[in-house]
Amino acid sequence: MATLKYSFLLSSYLLFILVLFFLKKGYALDTAAIESHYHTVQISSLLPDSVCSSTSTTKGSKKRQSTLEVIHQHGPCSQLAQNNPTTTPSLNEILSNDQSRVDSIQARIKPDSNTNNIKNTNSNTNNLNNKKANLPIQSGRSLGSGNYIVSIGLGTPRKTLSLIFDTGSDLTWTQCQPCVKSCYQQEDPIFSPSTSTSYSNVSCNSAQCSQLSDATGNDPGCATTTCVYAIQYGDQSFSVGFFSKDKLTITATDVFPNFLFGCGQDNQGLFGKTAGLLGLGRNPLSIVSQTAQKYNKHFSYCLPSTSSQTGHLTLGRNGISRNVKFTPFSTSQGTSFYFIDIVSVSVGGRQLPIGRSVFKTAGGIIDSGTVITRLPPLAYIAMRAVFKKLMAKYPTAPAYSILDTCYDLSGYKTVTIPTISFTFGGNVRVDLDPSGILVVVNGSRVCLAFVANGDPSDVAIFGNTQQKTLEVVYDVAGGKLGFGHGGC
Repeated sequence: MATLKYSFLLSSYLLFILVLFFLKKGYALDTAAIESHYHTVQISSLLPDSVCSSTSTTKGSKKRQSTLEVIHQHGPCSQLAQNNPTTTPSLNEILSNDQSRVDSIQARIKPDSNTNNIKNTNSNTNNLNNKKANLPIQSGRSLGSGNYIVSIGLGTPRKTLSLIFDTGSDLTWTQCQPCVKSCYQQEDPIFSPSTSTSYSNVSCNSAQCSQLSDATGNDPGCATTTCVYAIQYGDQSFSVGFFSKDKLTITATDVFPNFLFGCGQDNQGLFGKTAGLLGLGRNPLSIVSQTAQKYNKHFSYCLPSTSSQTGHLTLGRNGISRNVKFTPFSTSQGTSFYFIDIVSVSVGGRQLPIGRSVFKTAGGIIDSGTVITRLPPLAYIAMRAVFKKLMAKYPTAPAYSILDTCYDLSGYKTVTIPTISFTFGGNVRVDLDPSGILVVVNGSRVCLAFVANGDPSDVAIFGNTQQKTLEVVYDVAGGKLGFGHGGC
């Protein structure tokens, strides 16, 4: 009987130990799960270095064909910035410019808005003459102050031009001599058509000329027999000039004759020191469509985590990582922008308590030119509430420009921040890099890198800060967008 009692006690003790073991193991797993929903970040890692550190070759992009280096136009990797350090805009200016761009996008998407139309386009363009006029640059907020640039070749012999690359625009344009009306100051020598043996103008009665209406939002003009384009942005900066053809050189082996572009004779606005803009939209006049025979409307890019590093823009399918997951483009709202379906957002592993209709009301787009992601008001309020709760141990700081959730991290070298992830159509989850969650105002002040739209009917915009370090793949022919981690 004693032996039986002893065996029972021993069994009970072992069971108790076993239960404790699983409880402890379970607790450890829960702790690990909690820790997996946070990033521990050195604040210095979010700041650019004073010297350029090229990273685009470390992820195999050098092995890809048709790859261009992507550089932040105001960082130390940019020759434009090195030669003109006093022209680098402040963060406040960049955020102000960003809001101007967003206003322009919202105006273009809403069919009842005519904000983006140039008044009396024909009367302006018909009077282009051969006199060179050195007019001062009009005060205004730039389309591209916070954007990224690539270098392409144009003409015969090839002239290298640094252009803002923009998925929210279709027409590629550059400033051209003789600058009949006005040209702003750029770093590269201004392209001169008279020195290119492969240059030609597009005639007014051509089919290509008529395509300008959809690509620019403005009806083309006519100067004698030459087609004239006009494109204006929401900040009132603009480019007007001759619609032209010339040889485009992407790499030594990828050359495209008769590439259609705008040869700007009247260009005003603060476009930095760039030579113009490279349009990566979906219109037939975009570079994506014009090079479709070779690249099949397929391109990808990676934006670096800071402006002192480099990324890449690759045309074609070469070298795409296997970890890329695709979400279908949404075509319900037209084909000008790259519309995507945002299904949900999670902060610190917690899905925000918002209905899917919040994102469906106006839809969403991905845009390489918008700096800060815009969310529907209800979605942003929910995100901010959870983020603040999970960041409660850090002292707050006043709002900065359009950013209203800021922290004073003086005295901290590292910070623990909640993860943020987006789920897109097709159940594609994308975890943001820490550099896509916080914006550093200065060495001790950081802000949540999201902004609420002004109205629920405004389209959500997945901006370039949130795209940092991701491999973003546009399979335009296949109707889908891919995301992969560790792109650069």
